[in-house]
Amino acid sequence: MIKSFKNKALSKLYTDGNRGKINPDHVSKILRVLDRLDASVNPQDMNLPGYHLHQLKGRLKGVWAVSISGNWRITFEFEGNDAINIDYLDYH
Repeated sequence: MIKSFKNKALSKLYTDGNRGKINPDHVSKILRVLDRLDASVNPQDMNLPGYHLHQLKGRLKGVWAVSISGNWRITFEFEGNDAINIDYLDYH
């Protein structure tokens, strides 16, 4: 279950359907990713074709990422069975 967001625009999209600050080309995939995250109980539940699930390294160890488009990713952590600190960012 999703418990927290780092990105306010992502939180508004998820809770209110407000697409304001989200790239319109990314909205449909982001909504699918968030739906799957809400149903997930561990990071491996996000290991779906096209998501390119990977764990980050270094200072971001423990953070997971899935691809949205190009350099854009959704990152998240798990605390128990809950997804936390969900973010939407451009890696480069």
